[in-house]
Amino acid sequence: MEIAIIDYKGGNVQSVLFALERLGVQATLTADHDVIRRADKVLFPGEGEAASAMRELRAQGLHELLPTLKQPFLGICLGMQLLGRHTQEGGGTELLGILPFDVVRFPATPEYKVPHMGWNNLQALRGPLFEGLSAEDYVYFVHSYYAPVGEYTIAEAAYPAPFSAAVQHENFYAAQFHTEKSGPVGTRILENFLKL
Repeated sequence: MEIAIIDYKGGNVQSVLFALERLGVQATLTADHDVIRRADKVLFPGEGEAASAMRELRAQGLHELLPTLKQPFLGICLGMQLLGRHTQEGGGTELLGILPFDVVRFPATPEYKVPHMGWNNLQALRGPLFEGLSAEDYVYFVHSYYAPVGEYTIAEAAYPAPFSAAVQHENFYAAQFHTEKSGPVGTRILENFLKL
């Protein structure tokens, strides 16, 4: 199985590579369009700021390639947010527009600090990514921006109001949490993705 990890200088790539290696899976870190098109699965991890990420994706022509992919695709953290239409981050940035959601900032309150950082359980799970998991399973989040719950939401978390912890449309899956830092639950999600 050929697995491509999109290389757009978007952070947390090494931890994703290590998580896959623990599963006995080798992946190629690449921005090469032909390698990405040929891959059986595509992973799109990311940390950092959306505007910088979009600049790099545009510079490499990946903003045009990624929406055309037909194989199973998994965005992680910033990689999920970039699949949306627009983000409030940095005064506003147009995103890839693969999924019809806008990314908004968590409101800071005395009880709920921004960024949202730590372990949360997943609720309203549906679809093959979460096979074998339940609302008692916890995953690790680090983010200040989120996608609201909508028609493509396949898992929710709350901080304090519900938000999309994962989304899916056709072959595009994405998780706001860090699968690679979520212990056995994250490993199960990666295994489920690799079976798609």
